[in-house]
Amino acid sequence: MVSAPRLTEHHLISMKYKMHKGDSKMISIKGPGLKIFAAILAIIALGTGIWMTFFQSAGFEKTTATIVSIEKDPDYIPDPDVTNDEKRIVTVEYTVDGKKYTTALDSDSPSYNVGGSVDVMYDPENPSTIHSGMGFGIYAMAIGGAILLIIVVVTIRQKTSLRQLKEKQGSISYAPSEKGDERELYFLTDLGTPKYGHRIEDKNRKVLYEAKMTKFDLAGPFCFDFIDHEHNKTTPHLIGHQEDTEWNMILIDNHHTFTIDGEDIWKHLKENGITVESRFASGKVLTSSYTISRDGEQIAYVETTSQYVHEDDAEKHKVANKIPMQGFYRIRTTEQYLDLLFVTILAFARSGATDDKGGDRGILFGSMK
Repeated sequence: MVSAPRLTEHHLISMKYKMHKGDSKMISIKGPGLKIFAAILAIIALGTGIWMTFFQSAGFEKTTATIVSIEKDPDYIPDPDVTNDEKRIVTVEYTVDGKKYTTALDSDSPSYNVGGSVDVMYDPENPSTIHSGMGFGIYAMAIGGAILLIIVVVTIRQKTSLRQLKEKQGSISYAPSEKGDERELYFLTDLGTPKYGHRIEDKNRKVLYEAKMTKFDLAGPFCFDFIDHEHNKTTPHLIGHQEDTEWNMILIDNHHTFTIDGEDIWKHLKENGITVESRFASGKVLTSSYTISRDGEQIAYVETTSQYVHEDDAEKHKVANKIPMQGFYRIRTTEQYLDLLFVTILAFARSGATDDKGGDRGILFGSMK
């Protein structure tokens, strides 16, 4: 096996660029993290709606107010990425017990126009205190309840699919490590389709192992058939959606993962004896390399490539070949059974992580050893 290369000055510059680029968002969450986040927002919306509908209005009375002015809020800072982003101050006038009150409304709507009417709720003990009525509270309750219902339905579907899979295939098992002659193989990812799969080919473009998506699901996990063409074996699996927790900070590592048959992919690999040492490939800017070991014994050396993984294709596309692309790798291995090796590379191909903990920073520290 080829030993892992050392970090070069070019790689340090490239890593610095990768760590500092990005948008202004502090954190981005997807996957089960999004489900938890959505559940929290749904509970807040539901609670807010209940409070506004049944408690905020307690003792308040209803009247009709006239919109006397609509002005831009001078203190509001618009989002530069949003077209015509602005906040308006809607001022209304209404009469209580023969006395007129002029107050800023606590809501805005595109339907509001100067001279138009709007229903408001006022405090009889302090008529200058108003709010825009129960409408928003009802909307908040409906939205919060709908989100919670969707989460429950999706969770039930996922558990049902997982139970059916377990009944069909039992627990995941992999063939034992068996060595042979070293061979160079190629890992490719399908492009241009939502039902994208992955495969390992040899130099002659013969598919040795592949994962074909049999069911695309926006809410639940994807159904795949993992096919070992060399040993004529097909195994169904459930692959979850990619989950990202991204921080626009250097001190806190990002995390990228997904599930395989309901289990976190990085935990699954660790339980099956897989460790991965991530580095930058020697002399290749932005090209990552992975030394993959099983139970402490190296089983493969993998490098990222462009989408032209075969050398003859890469030669025809010299410009594109300089830009590694997620989901495309060259492999050198002596393993005769490719099932666990395939799942390991799949973890990087689908998640976008660069180390075997699901993070981004491990590759930098690995290269500096």
